[in-house]
Amino acid sequence: MPDGWRQGLAAAHAVGQTDRVPSSDQIPQTSGEPSDGTPGGDAEGDAADGEAAEGDTAEGDTAGRDGDRDGSPGRGGERDRDRMPRWLPRAMLLAFALFGAFRFVSWAFHQLLGLLMSVLIAFFLALAVEPAVDRMAARGMRRGLATGVVFLGLLLFAAGFTAALGSLLIDQIRTMVENLPDYINSVILWINSTFDQKLSPGKVQENVLHSSWLRRYLQEGAFSVWGLSATVLSAVFKGLTITLFAYYFAAEGPRLRRAVCSVLPPARQAEVLRAWEIAVAKTGGYLYSRALMAIVSAVAHYILFEFVGVPYAPALAVWVGLVSQFIPTVGTYMAGALPMLLAFTVDPWDALWVLVFVVIYQQFENYLLQPRITARTVDIHPAVAFGSVIAGTALMGAVGALIAIPATATLQSFLGAYIKRYEVTDPRAQQRIRRRSGASAAAVVRRMFRR
Repeated sequence: MPDGWRQGLAAAHAVGQTDRVPSSDQIPQTSGEPSDGTPGGDAEGDAADGEAAEGDTAEGDTAGRDGDRDGSPGRGGERDRDRMPRWLPRAMLLAFALFGAFRFVSWAFHQLLGLLMSVLIAFFLALAVEPAVDRMAARGMRRGLATGVVFLGLLLFAAGFTAALGSLLIDQIRTMVENLPDYINSVILWINSTFDQKLSPGKVQENVLHSSWLRRYLQEGAFSVWGLSATVLSAVFKGLTITLFAYYFAAEGPRLRRAVCSVLPPARQAEVLRAWEIAVAKTGGYLYSRALMAIVSAVAHYILFEFVGVPYAPALAVWVGLVSQFIPTVGTYMAGALPMLLAFTVDPWDALWVLVFVVIYQQFENYLLQPRITARTVDIHPAVAFGSVIAGTALMGAVGALIAIPATATLQSFLGAYIKRYEVTDPRAQQRIRRRSGASAAAVVRRMFRR
């Protein structure tokens, strides 16, 4: 190998460029021009190598830019196309977070649905008793004590009503159990005389008492008793929860209103307070008007039951008064069914008299009593009340049926306060008035000439 080539390779290896193979142009020509081995030739070869590398890099960058401009897949364009967009991971993370939050909120809402219903009932109950609490507080009684007195009276009344109905139910069950053998004997005698059979009451009772279906029925009844006990305990707990929330809503009513209005601008505060006052007035008016009509209904039915001779007249009268007034739409029929059934056990004609009185009293209440009582409290068209009850039942079940009418009355009054009404100008009505006035004037003139 010539000395100049060997020295050039050694110099390239010394500067870290051993991976670059020299081209044929960079190899010194040995034929015709002898090399003298001076270091100047090596420096010129290194400079040529650097210029060639820079030229290759510039060509690659130029090709990549040209590919980006004209849309052709250059080297840089291919790398950008294969790379994931920067916004995609964040968008996927946000979508998963929103989905998880939606699932959690949905699960929490279904878990707390019973509590939310209890709070809603408690709120309307607090609105109903707040007028009485305000009157007692205005006379100098502390608001907490006044609320406690009102709720104590309600609890005592509910306990007395439940005890009266419970005693009625227990007495009826005991009477049925005591008279069951007589009922069975009378049924067997009727079957023997009607269908010419020879059934023995003793054998029938023995077969019934030792039958498998009776044992299975008693076992199922035992399990249903446990289930009924759990249901009763759950209802008692829910009632206590509603009472506790209603007590705090009524006792802390002014403070609660200030807390709600403190987060609103002054213009909105006036609207919220106005809506709150309307809700208190309408809900309280609904409760008190219904309570008054329940008292009148109970007294009227008690007089009838005593006159006809229906057993348990006081309890049945209270039952008819409360159920017919506080259960919308179907309360009247539910209230009249129980006294009719008990009257039928005494005499079928007594049940007929009870039915006639219930129908007549319902008409008297609908057309005479209710319009005068509710004209100053809750004035709702019967069709609107019926539709609101149906809508409330479809949305929230029995709870919606109970609060549908006061909620509708509140909404109607709130809208009526902001909606301006105008008189209807009917030209036909004005023509009728003119004709009537003209006819009356002509009649007066005729009378004058006759005289």
